Amino acid sequence: MTLLNIDIPYLTEKLQDLLKIPSPTGYTDEIVRHVCKELEKLGVFYEITRRGGVRARVSGIKRKPARAFVSHLDTLGAQVKSLKDNGRLELVPIGAWSARFAEGARTTIFSESGAYTGTIMPLKASGHTYNDEVDKLPVGWDFVELRVDAYSKSTDDLHRLGIDVGDFVSIDPAPEFLDNGFIVSRHLDNKAGVAVMLAALKALVESDIEPTVDVFWLFTIAEETGHGAQSILTPDIASLVAIDNGTTAPGQNSDEFGVTVAMADQTGPFDYHLTRKMVQLCRDNDIKFQKDVFRYYRSDAATAIEAGADVRTALITFGVDASHGYERIHMHALRSLAELATGYVLSPVEIQRDAREFADLKGFTRQPTADADQTLAPEVDEPLPEPAAEPAAE
Repeated sequence: MTLLNIDIPYLTEKLQDLLKIPSPTGYTDEIVRHVCKELEKLGVFYEITRRGGVRARVSGIKRKPARAFVSHLDTLGAQVKSLKDNGRLELVPIGAWSARFAEGARTTIFSESGAYTGTIMPLKASGHTYNDEVDKLPVGWDFVELRVDAYSKSTDDLHRLGIDVGDFVSIDPAPEFLDNGFIVSRHLDNKAGVAVMLAALKALVESDIEPTVDVFWLFTIAEETGHGAQSILTPDIASLVAIDNGTTAPGQNSDEFGVTVAMADQTGPFDYHLTRKMVQLCRDNDIKFQKDVFRYYRSDAATAIEAGADVRTALITFGVDASHGYERIHMHALRSLAELATGYVLSPVEIQRDAREFADLKGFTRQPTADADQTLAPEVDEPLPEPAAEPAAE
């Protein structure tokens, strides 16, 4: 198997572009337009759903059993819950993330009158006023408020600014691309996954090599609130590979380098055969990889299964330190993921039966159950032979 060359400067540029576009769940129109324009530049056919899910397709030698990748365009964010008497804003989070990581964040509030910038502040923010009470303030969304960068000292002022309950708030990513390959930014989950898919797609298009079967490239818009790929799957798609972040943390096996293959998440194990194919592709192509199990994690693939889709699913990830917080990744993992994606689309189909939704047992998969060969033995010294018995005295 030959992997396709990944254009690293392109991957970097796409990630930088994506991070510049605010896209909290529910406010994703602009990033959908951006990705669609990029697909047009690449000459790839696409269509979008009513709300903005994107489904691109590259035709293969055969139409079925089709393959698909999926990543999500939406990010964590917040909404205005109430206008406070002091002219500041109470917030509720979009997605699951701690207010611990919201304190100090620069934001953009999207009101009917236009956008305002602002900062999420703890309720006791002045050290000269509250002294050590600042450190005693509990952590939580009830203990932060949004200070708008505009004249606003009352609820009436907020109304005059045009800010209202329900307005979307995006969190500025503050990205840093370091010379040593590390990338520090919010929202790497999952704009890095989107950039990986675009880089792999570009490599495929420029190679002029026809994939083994049709390959769909899916971009969803509401993963952070538990809705994923179910609305843009087609019955032809037999295998769905989610590209998202892994969790680098104590007790986890994920790494910021190479590909982390998820064996299970909180919704259960991923497809036995598709997951092992990903592992074998890594082995065959000298792609660094590790396996991991995520206990508090769900992805676009999970929502497809929960919605009843009969599709094999796998999750391949880039390890991110401090996910849903102050995230950091390394370009090595992104390149490895893009390479694995190209290897997958060019690999043969092992389970031909997957071209049909229903069939008899012919061609149905098997899972090994035979006893393992055990060649290992404990490293112990061979016992010395018993000394020869002294001849008996005559």
